[in-house]
Amino acid sequence: MRTGHREKRPIKAALLAAAALAVASTSAAYFLGPNAAADQQAADDARTPLKTGVQGATAAALKCDVNSKRPKRQLRGVWIATVKNIDWPSRTGLSRERQQAEYRKIMDNAVKRGLNAVFVQVRPASDAFYKSPYEPWSQYLTGTAGKDPGWDPLPFLVAEAHKRGLEFHAWFNPYRAAYDASVNKLPADHPARKNPGWVVKHENLLYYNPGLPDVRDHVTKVVTDVVNRYDVDGVHFDDYFYPYPGGGAKFADQAAFKKYGKGEKLADWRRDNVNKLIAQVDESVHTAKPYVKFGVSPFGIWRNVAEDPSGSRTSGMSAYDQIYADARAWIKEGTVDYVIPQLYWPRGLKVADYSVLAPWWAKEVKGTGVHLYIGQALYRVGATDTPAWTRPGELPAHLTLNRKYKQIRGDVYFSAKQLATNPLGVLDRLGKEHYARPALLPLIKERGGAAPPTPSGLKAAGATVTWNASEGARGYAVYRVDGQPGECATADAGNLVALVPTGESFTAKASGTYLVTSLDRLQNESKPAQIAVKLR
Repeated sequence: MRTGHREKRPIKAALLAAAALAVASTSAAYFLGPNAAADQQAADDARTPLKTGVQGATAAALKCDVNSKRPKRQLRGVWIATVKNIDWPSRTGLSRERQQAEYRKIMDNAVKRGLNAVFVQVRPASDAFYKSPYEPWSQYLTGTAGKDPGWDPLPFLVAEAHKRGLEFHAWFNPYRAAYDASVNKLPADHPARKNPGWVVKHENLLYYNPGLPDVRDHVTKVVTDVVNRYDVDGVHFDDYFYPYPGGGAKFADQAAFKKYGKGEKLADWRRDNVNKLIAQVDESVHTAKPYVKFGVSPFGIWRNVAEDPSGSRTSGMSAYDQIYADARAWIKEGTVDYVIPQLYWPRGLKVADYSVLAPWWAKEVKGTGVHLYIGQALYRVGATDTPAWTRPGELPAHLTLNRKYKQIRGDVYFSAKQLATNPLGVLDRLGKEHYARPALLPLIKERGGAAPPTPSGLKAAGATVTWNASEGARGYAVYRVDGQPGECATADAGNLVALVPTGESFTAKASGTYLVTSLDRLQNESKPAQIAVKLR
């Protein structure tokens, strides 16, 4: 992704050479956005208490007019990079308590900024931020590769996200073996040291050879182990497949190509190797737990129109030709649930124009069932090497443009560090213009799930609304309307005031009719129950 050895290259060089650069409460209910209070002002008229019940029809079964500016379902995520301590932990060797405090702050900032998903890097380079039977502890925890930190962080990381209503995607780098080019310096139980034939030394780094079936099996085993043992919601790969072009050295996989190439062209064989891994991981993850999502954040340019008439009107690096990542194939074959192309460039940039690339990707996923979210360069906001990024309106304008394409179902920001710094005040602007209301997660049909029963036993005691727990519910959504709700009251986020990730209670801020729905872990939604609340 953006977390390898290329991050500090100037953006122009990165584009032309191919490398992309690369406080909220934790209580049961929370509000999102600076306009929440104003949006909930009490009506002047008195209301007649309504009988708690279920609306006769769901919004999904009706033809409701919905406002594209108030999407009810939208992924709003952030990448949390652990490699080289980019985001968490802030440095190696911190105590367990300090590491936990830093992570909680990131989670609180995510909620404060209206987000609903986190993508946490749990395997930066064949190492682990969890107790793995297959790979050593990450050096970015203790400062020493293979050293036990004295606790397993992953259950904590997942639980802290879930208690805030944040979906947790475990982020893996599939092929990076080590940042040290010497196998002998790795821990004795490191897979690269135990299986030196798996490894290719390339420009001072160690990579697993994508052309080897044993490598694909190992990566799949590592990923599936996490899915089986931890309560993750998703598995996520970044954009590092075959190495990005760097110093000009050739990737030394000739022996594997000779053995497994079977008459293919080298480039086609390499792409097929990556495609096989994607398909293998997809099948394994969904066999283990059908509800766990699997997706990839590819480099933002699949191919340029000069290389392929169906490519984008761009002239930057081609992921298809340079790192052998064929995202179009994964979309067509349905071996991913979502893609998050890293569109880390502003509008109007000739080599890679955001306003060209966003619709190109929207067209690619149209009719496929694969979800499209956009990777946004929050880390570039304020950068003086590109005039567009010095304008606070550039990133918000990306989201405004996205509204034109229904296939674009959300955005993910790189990276978590900027949630605290709020460069150029851009997060305030996003909150006002785009995230003034909460949003449920988009539903991926193939991942299944079912709406829990409608909440029962709604009661109001002053401003406090309570209800009975619904079997199978992982959270609740709360809507507010003036007077009697219509059948389309829950169709978009116009009336959505809060998500309740834990517990069965909510504190009303204004008089009105409140609708409460149950959500399963995928946020399939029940029909609403309703109750009138009148505040003095």
